[in-house]
This record gives sequence, C-alpha cells and structure tokens, in this order.
Amino acid sequence: MKKYIKIDIQTSSPEQEDILVASLSEIQFYAFEQKGNQLFAYINEADYNDNKFHEIVDKSLVVSREIIEDTNWNAQWESDFKPVRIEDFAIIRAAFHEPPTEIKFDLLITPKMSFGTGHHATTWLMVAQMEHISFQDKKVLDFGTGTGVLAILAEKLGAAEVLAIDLDEWSINNTIENIHHNNCTKIKVEQRDNLEGLKQQDIILANINLNILDISSVSISAIQTAGSLLLTSGFLQKDVAAMENIFTGKNYQKISQMEKDNWVTILFEKM
Repeated sequence: MKKYIKIDIQTSSPEQEDILVASLSEIQFYAFEQKGNQLFAYINEADYNDNKFHEIVDKSLVVSREIIEDTNWNAQWESDFKPVRIEDFAIIRAAFHEPPTEIKFDLLITPKMSFGTGHHATTWLMVAQMEHISFQDKKVLDFGTGTGVLAILAEKLGAAEVLAIDLDEWSINNTIENIHHNNCTKIKVEQRDNLEGLKQQDIILANINLNILDISSVSISAIQTAGSLLLTSGFLQKDVAAMENIFTGKNYQKISQMEKDNWVTILFEKM
C-alpha cells in the first residue's frame, strides 16, 4: 500500500506559507492545508528528498512529520472537507453536503489525496476565471487535473471534449471517480507528465506551478493556434513578470489577471 509523508511546519505569516507552498510544489509536494500558523504539506513517501526539503525550509522553523496510509488520509480529509462557493457561479462540495440553492454549477468532489478542492486560492481563482470564458464546443486540456474539478466544470460549461491529465496515479483514479459522480461523458483521462503527441487544444487549463509551466511552455504553444486560450495559476504575485515573459515569448498576449491571497491566475491568448 502506498504511503505518504505529512509534514507540519510552524510558520510566521501567510506570506511565508504562500512562498513555502509554491516552492514545495516544485519538489513533488502536491497537497497542502493551511490552518492558523500551521502549514501541512503532503508528498508520496517515495518522492520525498530530505536534502531538497531543507534547501527550501529553513532549519530554524519548527517541523514535525508523520507517515500516513492512504486510507487514513481519506477519512481525515473527508471529515475536514467543507464546501467552497465561488459567488453564485459554482460550488465545490462532497456528496454528504446539502445540495446548494441559487447556484449555477454544483460540482461534486471526493477529494482524497488529490489537489483541487477549491480550498486553495489557485483552484478558486481558476474556477472564477472560467466563468468569463466561452467553452461552448471547445476542445479543452486540463493539465495537472488533480481532482478533475476544472475538467468537470469545463464539460458543464459546454466543452465538446476534455482531456484531463496528471502524472499521479491517485489523481487519475480520483478524477475518474469524480467524473462519474458528476455524470460527465465528454472527459478522457490520461496518466502522463508531458504534452507530447497531443492534438490541438482550444483552451488549456494549467493550475500547476511556475517551474512546470516554464518547462512545458514550448509544448503548450505547440498544441495551440491563434485565438486559443491558456488559463494559468499556481504561482505568486512576485512571479507574474516571469510568467508574462515566458508566454509572451511564445507569442501569447495577456488578457486578464486575478489575485487572491497573494496567488495569481493569468489568462493568455495565442496570437
């Protein structure tokens, strides 16, 4: 049975937490909880590298860690999972929550080990931005799908077909389960860590991190044509200029930007 490491870091400010989340995401940590002055970070035990961890996390910080089984995680996560509402546009909830009223899109998510419940600012931002994009009859790629929540919303917004990809097996299994819960029929799921060989995509949803977006920028550009849209998040306000440089250099133009809790989402259009 796969095991995970849960690390508890005592932080001094929300800004420090945001920087830690962004940095740890780049060394294969992919689930986080922020409670008061505590940051909980999760990683597959097999992926953990202590030297890389301490290059990011100052040894002066109070850190504790424990090994958890995936089944133990499920019970803990589900017990803590609260609905997330993005104004009157969408709600992200579990099946055991009361159905919403006066909401356009009801998204049922069983989160488990996957990232993307809406509690993190980047998922909230991506969903909020998607309200202002036309998905009708579009081909959509959800790059780093996590729970599949963005892919599910894309179908509900009228996408003709959606490809949801992730490198983590748990995310793939979780996405398939969530697709079923939401009665979606137009989403294909693949376990992969690159975009090689994919067909042209009208819209790419990429809530990952700055490093992966940079590495993948050539591949992203190769599967989009003029007028295609790229919605990105997973980076901090301080990284906006770097993101703009990466994609304007690939012939994209910035259309809009949103911020929440020091995190940013940028919508680009291919020129």
